[in-house]
Amino acid sequence: MTYALLTIPFLIVTAVITAATLSRPDAGRRLRASAVAAVALVCLTAVFDNVMIAVGLFTYPDHLISGIRIGLAPIEDFSYPIAAAFLLPSLRCLLSPRIPREDGA
Repeated sequence: MTYALLTIPFLIVTAVITAATLSRPDAGRRLRASAVAAVALVCLTAVFDNVMIAVGLFTYPDHLISGIRIGLAPIEDFSYPIAAAFLLPSLRCLLSPRIPREDGA
């Protein structure tokens, strides 16, 4: 199984759970915050994955990756921080009890 195929279930679960929270209050604000977090996590992943690969902590077999890289890091590595940035806030939103707002909205 390739790394790209391995990421598909994570991305599907993230999309489904995130979509389930769109009707909740402040969905737009939460999605914007998730997007900012995703950008930060992707930047950190680009830096630290490249450092770890460069010093030989781990490698990726060429036949298991797409071949698209950002520096030394395969593009597949970036799906996990993106999924985490959207999945975790969405899970928290779904698992938190709905509390009626005082302003009636």
